[in-house]
Amino acid sequence: MSMPLSIPRSAAAAAGLLLALAGAACGQESSAARADDDALRARLTPLQYRVTQEDATEPPFRNEYWDEHRPGIYVDVVSGEPLFSSRDKYDSGTGWPSFTRPLEPGNIVTRTDYKIGFPRTEVRSKEADSHLGHVFEDGPAPTGLRYCMNSAALRFVPVERLEAEGYGQYLPLFR
Repeated sequence: MSMPLSIPRSAAAAAGLLLALAGAACGQESSAARADDDALRARLTPLQYRVTQEDATEPPFRNEYWDEHRPGIYVDVVSGEPLFSSRDKYDSGTGWPSFTRPLEPGNIVTRTDYKIGFPRTEVRSKEADSHLGHVFEDGPAPTGLRYCMNSAALRFVPVERLEAEGYGQYLPLFR
C-alpha cells in the first residue's frame, strides 16, 4: 500500500497555520497585527507612538502637561483608561507631569525596568499596555510616591468635559 504524494488540503491548511505561528514566534507580525499597528500609528502623533509603544521618554519641560494646572483627569491616549487626577498632580521640578497616586489603581501596572543600567519601576496602562513613565519613592505626602509620566502618553480631560466624554463619575472629585 503506497501513500499518495499530494498533501491533502487540511494538511496544507495546517502547515500554513504552523508557518504563521512560527513567523509570529520569530517576531514576524500577522497581517491583522500590522493593520492594528498601522491604525494606531495613524491615530497617534509620532511622539505619542514612540512613548506608548516603544517605551521612549519625551523631553522635560517641553511637553504638553508638565505645567498644566486646570482641574480634570488624565487618561491613556491609546485606550482612554482613566489614570490620574489633577487633584493628585504636583510640580516635582522634573519637567514632566507628576502625581502622588493613580486615580484608578487597577488601571496601572508596574514592572521592573533595567533599561538605564539600574532598576526602576515602569508604569504602564493595564488595558492598552501603554508605556506611561516611572514611579519613584521620592514624592510628597501623603504617599511619598512620584508618578513621573510622559505627557505624550496622556490625554487631559478638563472637568467641564468629563460628563460629555463619558467620565462623569469623576465629577464629585471636583465639587
